Amino acid sequence: MDTEESPQSRRGERIVGAIGVLSMLSVTVIAALTGAWKPMQIGWVAFIAMVGGVALALRTEKNQAGALVWGSGLASGAMIVSVGLFLLPDALNHHPRFGGLGVASGVIVGFAGHAIGHRLSHIELPMDATVAQLTAHTIAAGAIIGIVYGNMPELGPLLGVAIVSHKGPAGYAAADRLTRNGRSWLPILLPAAGVGVVAVLASMVSLPASAPLNGLVFGFATGVFLHVAMDFLPRCELGSEVHDALSVEGDAHAMLDRLRLHAVASTLLGGAVVVVLWWTVAP
Repeated sequence: MDTEESPQSRRGERIVGAIGVLSMLSVTVIAALTGAWKPMQIGWVAFIAMVGGVALALRTEKNQAGALVWGSGLASGAMIVSVGLFLLPDALNHHPRFGGLGVASGVIVGFAGHAIGHRLSHIELPMDATVAQLTAHTIAAGAIIGIVYGNMPELGPLLGVAIVSHKGPAGYAAADRLTRNGRSWLPILLPAAGVGVVAVLASMVSLPASAPLNGLVFGFATGVFLHVAMDFLPRCELGSEVHDALSVEGDAHAMLDRLRLHAVASTLLGGAVVVVLWWTVAP
């Protein structure tokens, strides 16, 4: 149900959005001074993708379940394949057992963070719960991207771009949810900037030459990203976000059955694109 905002709330939302934009511009200057170009480039891709998702949501008068399914499917497919091609082999190369332990820990911590983050929607916060959850997620993602690229500068930007590919669908879903509740989309600019800001700062952290520690760190990054990728798989079930986005009334089973085929196709296509790009640029 739509709710009317107070002038103070609207002013606060504009301030949060302005902080996001200014933070992104400021950290771009830091990246230019420190040479952290790859984390900054990935950060800008994430920022543009999330803002693009917001723009798409604002252009549609009603929720578009098909766009949500294809956006989430393409992103999750790209992320899952990227984990298998790039992150998992590197984590296990550092240390097979500690790397595996890191992967398991990342998946469990990712699930725990998602479950705890969901509780934010049931308590009073100084900012909208949707924005708070997105901000917490982008801080974690930015930290891991920064550490990975800061300690492995030879990595190409393909991995980072695939990892943040879910930012478009995330921005779409968040903007749609906020506008349906009568809220402004401007605060989304803060989590949109979060990946780039934290990635550049985290890229300055150098890990010690310890195979078990590096295995844990890179394995943990792999596990977190794998959890996020699995979480973005489009679920065309009753009560899901896709179901909420349907504009049909009454029995939606037939529409959900058709969207399940779209979910499979989009996920396969997202993964295939990463494989083709990897194969093309592979030495």
